[in-house]
Amino acid sequence: MSESSAAAAVASAAGAGGWRRATGIAGAAIGVVAAGAAATVAIERMTVGRNIRRKARLALDSAGPYGTLRGTPGTAYADDGTELYYEVDDIDPEAAADLGPRRRRLFGRKAPAPVTVVFSHGYCLSQDSWHFQRAALRGVVRTVHWDQRSHGRSGRGVDQLKDDVPLTIDQLGRDLKAVLDAAVPEGPIVLVGHSMGGMTVMALAAQYPELIRERVVATAFVGTSSGRLGEVNFGLPVAGVNAVRRVLPGVLKALGQRAELVEKGRRATADLFAGIIKRYSFAGRDIDPAVARFAERMIESTPIDVVAEFYPAFTDHDKTEALALFADMPVLVLAGLQDLVTPSEHSEAIAGLLPEAELVLVPDAGHLVMLEHPEVVTDRLADLLTRAGAVPAGTTVGTYGSTSSTAQPG
Repeated sequence: MSESSAAAAVASAAGAGGWRRATGIAGAAIGVVAAGAAATVAIERMTVGRNIRRKARLALDSAGPYGTLRGTPGTAYADDGTELYYEVDDIDPEAAADLGPRRRRLFGRKAPAPVTVVFSHGYCLSQDSWHFQRAALRGVVRTVHWDQRSHGRSGRGVDQLKDDVPLTIDQLGRDLKAVLDAAVPEGPIVLVGHSMGGMTVMALAAQYPELIRERVVATAFVGTSSGRLGEVNFGLPVAGVNAVRRVLPGVLKALGQRAELVEKGRRATADLFAGIIKRYSFAGRDIDPAVARFAERMIESTPIDVVAEFYPAFTDHDKTEALALFADMPVLVLAGLQDLVTPSEHSEAIAGLLPEAELVLVPDAGHLVMLEHPEVVTDRLADLLTRAGAVPAGTTVGTYGSTSSTAQPG
């Protein structure tokens, strides 16, 4: 949601050297704002040859296992006809019987309750952003992972592509309802949403309160906000933020209309792009390079015109009233303490309206906390499932799924 930071790079570049340079920098900067970006460059990257860095990215792409988990595919259709791709990981009785000691400790038994956990991802990401949590839950509890419209393997938004209808968070809530109708037509549901995905969950509640009351047994809001995103400063000085906000709408619109040129610029400025991701998605310094590259791949796969068409929806987002629908169920509210995109204060505000919710603020964590500290997120999700009656009580995950390059196996 930090598109504003990217516009600063555009404005600066345009003043210094014209449109082509501006689109090159903007393509990289705006592409990463979904994970929370501001225009900055990692200095150490300037000392390494570009060709070496390119080869390193290719090596990481081939070596990293992240995002390779696949389930049974399905397609839901939004109310405007947009194809929404989802995958289901069903309970596997045979696999559950062969669970290793760590997973037995986490979930406690081989046959969990018939609950479906539905994961909604953030802006410019995809269902693969839940890689570690998916791996931990795989075969033990039924899960659904879906790609939001115009993201991942889902189709481009029909209304946006054909009729230039503005994208709204309410539309995303209706999209989630279509996925639930197709993939989870009956039975209890646990909703998990990160960033834009959490907003999608709130929009679902606002439009379908009876669904929340009758079928949703627990909810997790990860690094998200119920509103007032226009006040986020993304770590920039106040004067800079105000200037950026004034020019951003026009810049995004112009970039979206020149998508082909901007995409070329994004490729040409891959090193700037990678530096932005590392700085504004992750807070720690020892993040596994393969994980950082994995996040970079997800974000760079989102077309610039999609980035542009989604942005206005965030400034209009306000689903504070809908939070009351989650008051009578187990709720997890989790955020990175150093999240510059949806600051942890927004999570604290959500928890303040849900007094019974568990609030977890993760030190040394940025916006992509589920990738940076997957063991913490998975542990708290497991506890949420226990509180919802989906799985019996068990111990925590320990260091399962750590992305730290210095982490030791648990």
